[in-house]
Amino acid sequence: MEFSEVVRRRRMIRHYSDRPLAPDVVERVLASALRAPSAGFSQGWAFLALTDPADRARFWPFVPTRVEQTPTMQDAPLVVVPLAHKAAYLARYAEPDKGWEDRAEARWPAPYWFIDTGMAALLMLLTAVDEGLDACFFGIMPEHLRPFREEFGVPEEYAPIGGITVGYRAKDAPPQNPRTSGRRRDPAEVVHRGRWGRHA
Repeated sequence: MEFSEVVRRRRMIRHYSDRPLAPDVVERVLASALRAPSAGFSQGWAFLALTDPADRARFWPFVPTRVEQTPTMQDAPLVVVPLAHKAAYLARYAEPDKGWEDRAEARWPAPYWFIDTGMAALLMLLTAVDEGLDACFFGIMPEHLRPFREEFGVPEEYAPIGGITVGYRAKDAPPQNPRTSGRRRDPAEVVHRGRWGRHA
């Protein structure tokens, strides 16, 4: 599929069939995350991949709103939780070629551990589309993070940024709300050329 078509087709899909994914497809989706850029090539991320039905069933209680509002999300055969590892960045930038020996978080203009893990998540979303699948990124609310960590043994230094479902869209999935495309902002509105406020 042409890349422009992958980008055009990407949607957050919340209704899935329980059709399984081939193992090699799962591996391609996960491997694509490792191609994301990362500051200093820190690669401060990890990915909890849930393919076994019992493991996925253990996950859903930690996102009760998703279960309540879109229960067919639970049919997705792959759930991935991307995890950001801040310490990897602080350690990498304390190395001699970077020289921030104090490992001060305040030196960072933005939390790149979250940014880079988010870019890895986006690559998985795009790879799903390229594989003829659908996917959705969704949040895990703060009050559920500790019990989630305990259930899956996630170390404290790894921060979940959300969850991703990947699978085949349900045949009876509702069409996209027409108001959604009407809300898409025009590039002329958001692209500033040369200085803020100049759109042409």
